[in-house]
Amino acid sequence: MLFCLAEDPEVRLRDVAERVGITERAVQRIVTDLEGEGFVTRERVGRRNLYEVHPDKPLRHPIEAHRDVKALLSLILRGRAPRAAR
Repeated sequence: MLFCLAEDPEVRLRDVAERVGITERAVQRIVTDLEGEGFVTRERVGRRNLYEVHPDKPLRHPIEAHRDVKALLSLILRGRAPRAAR
């Protein structure tokens, strides 16, 4: 979920659901959870949402708590600019 939002901040949750292979409702619940824990901020822009992933937030699991979101995203998005920057 974070990868999709970081790669394309204007992505529709319907498209995230399709990419991830889960229901749109499940994606909405996960994004709401991520928002509640401060990993993501959602801003309404016209008829769309704009998502901002907070890369300095530490990961939740105790084993990975010494790492932040930025470290996780860099592994997956290495060498790829976010779509908004392309």
